[in-house]
Amino acid sequence: MANGMGSLYIGASGLQNSQNALNTTANNLANADTKGYVRQQVLFADRDYVTFKNAAISKQQAGLGLAIADVIHTRDYFLDKYYRTENGRQSFYETNYLAVQDVENMFQELEGVQFQQSLEDFWDSFEELKKGPELEINQNLVVQKATLFIERAQGIYNNMKDYQSRINIKVKEGVERINELGHLIQDLNKQIMKIESGGVETAMTLRDERDNALDELSSLAKVEFREDGNGAVHVRLENVSFLDEVHVFEVGTVVDEVTGFVTPIWPQLSNMARGEYTPMFDFSVDIAPELTSDIGELKALVLSRGDRVANYRDVTGVSADKYNDDAGMSVMLSAEAEFDQYVHEIITAINDILSPTTVTSFTGADGTPYNNVRVWDEENACVSQDGEKPGRELFVRRGWDRYKEVAANDGTIYYVYNEEDSPDTEKMYTIQNVTVNPDLLELECGLPLLTKNGEPDMEAAKRLADCWKIKKYTVNPNDNNKCDFKEYYQRMIDGIGTKGNVFKGMAEDLEGEVAAIENNRQQVFGVSSDEELQNMIKYQSAYNASSRFINVINEMLEHLVTRL
Repeated sequence: MANGMGSLYIGASGLQNSQNALNTTANNLANADTKGYVRQQVLFADRDYVTFKNAAISKQQAGLGLAIADVIHTRDYFLDKYYRTENGRQSFYETNYLAVQDVENMFQELEGVQFQQSLEDFWDSFEELKKGPELEINQNLVVQKATLFIERAQGIYNNMKDYQSRINIKVKEGVERINELGHLIQDLNKQIMKIESGGVETAMTLRDERDNALDELSSLAKVEFREDGNGAVHVRLENVSFLDEVHVFEVGTVVDEVTGFVTPIWPQLSNMARGEYTPMFDFSVDIAPELTSDIGELKALVLSRGDRVANYRDVTGVSADKYNDDAGMSVMLSAEAEFDQYVHEIITAINDILSPTTVTSFTGADGTPYNNVRVWDEENACVSQDGEKPGRELFVRRGWDRYKEVAANDGTIYYVYNEEDSPDTEKMYTIQNVTVNPDLLELECGLPLLTKNGEPDMEAAKRLADCWKIKKYTVNPNDNNKCDFKEYYQRMIDGIGTKGNVFKGMAEDLEGEVAAIENNRQQVFGVSSDEELQNMIKYQSAYNASSRFINVINEMLEHLVTRL
């Protein structure tokens, strides 16, 4: 009788645990489309056995039914690590590609088409000037096209500066999101440790949420993670401890007072009082997959934006190594520097023909020595119709004259050229700092294109037209082939496009790789509707069998009680 009643408990265990397994299967199916959901797998185990005899040869035992040994929440650590690395790398190259795309649009869409046309028009105006340099209509055409040229150039340059500001906003948002994810993971760590501390329950939903946060964090920066025995995840970000069981070491920022650009730093490694900061990203390390230095959207944003607004000084006279380690690494800095160099070379080439210089040495009336300085070459220079000295330049620096008048100790007046050797951009012929000479906008024939006897200087006009065809320029230190102004513009655009194609190719290849890794991850923890339906049929059959077993035991007991 006792065995019969005990058999009811065996059947009940089958009913109960089959029902729980069905509930788990139903939960899997309900979350089949939930992002980051890890399927739950039921493992069954025997309950204890009852031994009736302890014979020397064999034991007579009876089982006590079924128990759920565990509900598995399975992830593959190595696949997660691989996915998060490649996900961060794909984000890095895609972000750089998008920046290149926007720069290309600045040149080739809207303003870009107009700028290319303004170049042609500007060059054509010198061809017309060559036919009659003394004619008012030809000089006015040059001034008009020069104004249009510089306005278009400044429009593109300002668009690039504005785009840097937009990237800067994304950098701020990226830092804020990293810190938010850090606090979220830390909070989930605490909840998981609290739930799992009894060794009975697994905080599956919370673990899924934490893994989703780690996946998102991996797209922003280089992530290393490990889980300790308490169930808490420790995270290192860019080779620096980011969070543990107790602390979240937030990413801080410093703001450049001139540009307003934000630089991510590690406050815990910095001496804030002394103004000594440890940057989050080490750009002294080459960007290369084998060095794992090409990971994270935030790093790509900081790199593509750069740390300043570049000008021609970032590319002119710079060695290839220095350029590649500085402005050449950044999409925006390289575009700004090469474009500013282009405009600078055009401006200075034209100005040097209109208002030529020569090198001399003399002593000023106040005793100041002037050794090997550039002065206005009055002997070989042309004059304008009003005879203005020194000869006017077509483009001027805002607030800074081309020459300063100096009296020598012998009474000679020299016009000493104000060099561009100062770090102060006000003294440079940069896109931001130049404008068409305002005198030329008011005078009818203010360009110095007449000889001293008042005849038109056809040779000077020819040099102005021919300077566009001189092959002596390079786009950057990596370019070994000299080119003229027309070729320079095309090479610059082609260089930007080539850089974009490299980033695009890497991003697309990594996108496919990330998708393949994600597919492998889904095979481990993803929900398969077909497999879950098979399990449902299996558990339903087990439930029905247990129910049938109980009915048989019940009939047997009824027979024993009523018939005997």
